[in-house]
Amino acid sequence: MNVVTAVIKGRHSVRKFKPDLVDENFIHDAVECAVHAPTAMNFQPWLIGVIRTKDLLEKIADLTDHGKFIADAVVCFAVFGERNAKYYLEDCCAATENLILGLQANGVGSCWVAGDKKEYADAVRKLLNVPEKYTLVALVPAGLPQDISLTSKKDTKNVVFFDRFVQA
Repeated sequence: MNVVTAVIKGRHSVRKFKPDLVDENFIHDAVECAVHAPTAMNFQPWLIGVIRTKDLLEKIADLTDHGKFIADAVVCFAVFGERNAKYYLEDCCAATENLILGLQANGVGSCWVAGDKKEYADAVRKLLNVPEKYTLVALVPAGLPQDISLTSKKDTKNVVFFDRFVQA
């Protein structure tokens, strides 16, 4: 296993964070990873907010249905996409995954909280003063993990097929 696959395989959702601040270099590195994501026709339809103000973190948490733990994060990234870009969802999901892996590589835990098509997406956009041409794709609360517990994944043989699917 190489360093990249080790980071990918070691990544897991973290919902409990220590109150310690995240190193600014780690934040910058993760955002740089996000903007280096693959993008259709190199359009790069993303806009990424870095939220660290406790009051805003609490307000975002209150707006969500499954992200109440955002209030306890020390930073939350809000990934927006230009809603008129044909592949904004695919592009911004790639950017979100790169962001998460960039955080993981620096020992920062995170959790992907859905944004696209959620009832609170527009309220978060308005709260952060993001122009209407953008839509929320994802929220990524992050911080130093309070504890590390890995959950099991499905066995590869149960989710992969080669050439053609054959019903067992």
